[in-house]
Formats: sequence, structure tokens, C-alpha cells
Amino acid sequence: MPPDYLRGYDIARLGTAGQPLSRRSSKLSALVKGLSWASTERVRRVMVGNRSRDTKPELAVRRAVHALGLRYRVGTRPLPSVRRTADLVFTRRKVAVFVDGCFWHGCPIHCIASKTNVAYWEGKISANIQRDSDTDRRLREADWIVIRIWSHEDPERAAEQVRNVVLSRCPKE
Repeated sequence: MPPDYLRGYDIARLGTAGQPLSRRSSKLSALVKGLSWASTERVRRVMVGNRSRDTKPELAVRRAVHALGLRYRVGTRPLPSVRRTADLVFTRRKVAVFVDGCFWHGCPIHCIASKTNVAYWEGKISANIQRDSDTDRRLREADWIVIRIWSHEDPERAAEQVRNVVLSRCPKE
């Protein structure tokens, strides 16, 4: 029997657009089998609710940058060959902006270690930090400027920083 959070779904039809279930993510497959990837139902609900884009801090920075008259792309890969997505991308000026969450990216001021499943979360956050460093390195090697903004930073101040960097770059002709 499927778990409570799948009650009411026709499990055979959980694939989208005619896509069979076997092609869907392993997380969905685990859910259908009744094996959740989360340690508890509450944790699963919290994790499913986390957004990868359009977070409140990201939206605040985007609004502030837009108010300064700058136009940008949202949720774009600066380097199409690398599977890393920046929050704001100024393609002609080669500037990539990332708005990093304090917990997920290991903010030295605000990151509070998890009290449960410590080994998992330490490894997860450490891997995120390493991936961020690798992303910064790859972008710099491709002549991009990387701006990292913590989610706790003032959006207006962050927007000023973005504007100064973007306007200091000559557009790629």
C-alpha cells in the first residue's frame, strides 16, 4: 500500500506526458514503492517544499537589481556545457550572480549544524561548498565574473554591488 502522501493518486499513471514511471526520478520511484528517501514524513514535507529558484532572498535581489535598470536572465547556465545554474546572468557582460542560502551553502555566520543525521548533512553541505568553488573556478577560467550573495545580505546593498560590477565590465562585442 502506498504511503499516506500518495493516497488518491493512480500510481500507474504517475508518469507525466505519457512518460512511464520507470523514466521518472529515483525519488518518485522510491515513494511509489513506499520507501521514502527522507528519514521522517515531516522531513520529507520540508524537503519537498524547498525551492531551487525563486526563493524570497533571490526575488528580493532580482527586484532590487531590476529597479536599478539592469536586465538579466534568470536561472540560466552561464556555461552551457557545465550543469550549473546561476540565479542572475548578464550574458553580454559575462557576470554570473548566485544568491546562496546560509544553510545549504555553509555560511560561516549563520549555518547551524543539523542535530539529526549529522554525517549526512555535513557531507551534503561540504559537497555544496566544493561544488560552489568548482563553479567559481570554471567560470573565472572562462572569463566570467562571479558574484556570490548570502541570503542574509541586504538586497539593496547586494544590488548596488551587482550594478557596479556589471557596469564596470565592457560588453563582449
